[in-house]
Amino acid sequence: MILRILTILILLIVAGMAYVRLAPMDPARVHQASAPQPPGDYAATGGFTAVRTIIAPAAQVLATLEQRALATPRTRVVAGRVDQGMITFVTRSRIMGFPDYTTVQVDGDTLTIHGRLRFGQSDLGVNRARVQGWLDALGPLTAEL
Repeated sequence: MILRILTILILLIVAGMAYVRLAPMDPARVHQASAPQPPGDYAATGGFTAVRTIIAPAAQVLATLEQRALATPRTRVVAGRVDQGMITFVTRSRIMGFPDYTTVQVDGDTLTIHGRLRFGQSDLGVNRARVQGWLDALGPLTAEL
């Protein structure tokens, strides 16, 4: 009886892991522009948004961010391009493969980076750390807060 319960439990865990890794993703759902906000940092349940004023051309800022994002392990482009002014990336956690989405957009002289999870309630601060790491790659391309 215990072996049967253990087997069912293991099968449920494996099924859950498979769902997280294989669940379909609709790029149109995650590749959305953020509402305009003044420069600053905004924490939310399961996510983090940073808004900065840029002092370099938008294409240069987005190209730098794209390069930094793609250097992040387990990260790929979901939708968008530099010449469109907005790119959305998915970054998966190492062991379970949980997807986090990060949208980078420039509107005029405002850069918005919005990182959020797909499953669960808490990201344990990983989106904030990722967004701040990507911002660090910009160096002097943004104005100080």
